[in-house]
Amino acid sequence: MTPDPRTAADVLVQGAPFADQTSAATAPQALDRLAQVGGGGGATASDALAQGAAGLGGLTGEAIWIGAGIVVLLFVSAFFSGSETALTAASRAKLHGMADRGSKGAQAALNVKEDGERLIGAILVGNNIANILGTALATSLFTLLVGPNGIAVATVAMTAMVVIFSEIAPKNYAYSNPERAAVFVARPIAVVVRLLAPVVTTVTRGVRLFLRLFGVRMDPEAHALALDEIRGMVDLHHSEGAVEKAERDRLLAALDLREREVAEVMRHRRNIETIDASLPPGEILDFCLKSAHTRIPLWRDEPENIVGVIHAKDLLRAVHSVTTDAQGGWGSLDRLDVVEVAMEPWFVPDTTSLDEQLRAFLTRRSHFALVVDEYGDLQGLITLEDILEEIVGDIADEHDAEVEGLTRLPDGALIVNGATTIRDFMRATDWSLPDDEANTIAGLVIHEAQAIPSAGQIFSFHGFRFEVLERRRNQITRLKVKKL
Repeated sequence: MTPDPRTAADVLVQGAPFADQTSAATAPQALDRLAQVGGGGGATASDALAQGAAGLGGLTGEAIWIGAGIVVLLFVSAFFSGSETALTAASRAKLHGMADRGSKGAQAALNVKEDGERLIGAILVGNNIANILGTALATSLFTLLVGPNGIAVATVAMTAMVVIFSEIAPKNYAYSNPERAAVFVARPIAVVVRLLAPVVTTVTRGVRLFLRLFGVRMDPEAHALALDEIRGMVDLHHSEGAVEKAERDRLLAALDLREREVAEVMRHRRNIETIDASLPPGEILDFCLKSAHTRIPLWRDEPENIVGVIHAKDLLRAVHSVTTDAQGGWGSLDRLDVVEVAMEPWFVPDTTSLDEQLRAFLTRRSHFALVVDEYGDLQGLITLEDILEEIVGDIADEHDAEVEGLTRLPDGALIVNGATTIRDFMRATDWSLPDDEANTIAGLVIHEAQAIPSAGQIFSFHGFRFEVLERRRNQITRLKVKKL
């Protein structure tokens, strides 16, 4: 029985539903040839089937290549996404430590992170190129497979694949292992940054011009201060319980040295022990032996005219030399010139930062300086111990006199010495008070009251209740502080 040529053509068309227009056109042509040739219909139908199968095979090969291209682009997009997270989340300190131990990848990561604007620009350009090209190929593929509905199918399929395989998965891994991932991707990303540098530079300039229309100016050299980053990390770890309060206070105090001035921590001139240089050496020796301090300023004519600083050890050495070398023994002590034994006074401005003063102490190998204001008037003195106490807290020895500090009451209130500094108060209580306008608790009350309060007056500000308990002349000596 001779096969029906038109039926064969119909089967050919139905068997190749995914053929393109060229392949589909082959079936009608085969049908016409089958109609023209009557007796050789079977052979002609076989030729038509062969041509249809060839069209279908060409379509399958094209789909495979497009699919392979989409997979490659998804991997490229995943690489850029993971690289962005790894290089931005990686700690510079850890990378620096790895580089010091010989890791070339860590050094490459540090080099790439130097220009963050160019790095992010290159990654975003590369990532968007991969995503857009992959989406275009997916649209072409699904249009061939399902016809006009392929656009919708491609949108859904590519959205799911990009979000899962090119965004969430690589970024989660990079976030959990930032340094390791940064070391792995640093060198390839460095090549990409160099290749895309002209494009990124052009795009960046265009973005700056666009943002400038809205009054936004980008500063490529602006970076977060390292000190602010460290402060934030210390506070974060303290809130999480990894850093104790005492450790946090010491770390933050050390970071604040450059922002604080000598005037904030100096010993006021009213509390300085000085002695008249014109007194007999015996009286000066007796004064130094009774004092709890080893360095005593010497003044002449008036207390603010400091002519030297006598060190107890230097004085004792000079006294020993005079009393043992001379025939008069202790009777020759009156011939001792204390000013010649004294050290030359060192004056520093009250606006000097504690960081600078600490460096100056270490450079001069001196622990004692007198503080003067802009007019040259004596304001007080500062020692190396004063600066160290700002970091580690009060340093007391066997010669220090006990000073009244904080006394806690059952109701939660505190009895405070008016001379207690605000920073020491906050360190002891973990309460927060402003220290911009005053250095001591008494000074803060006077500043807020705009007057010198009398004993018994009560004030409420900054979330606290302050009651003046004692006042001596113009000085508030004791207060009661309670948190509202």
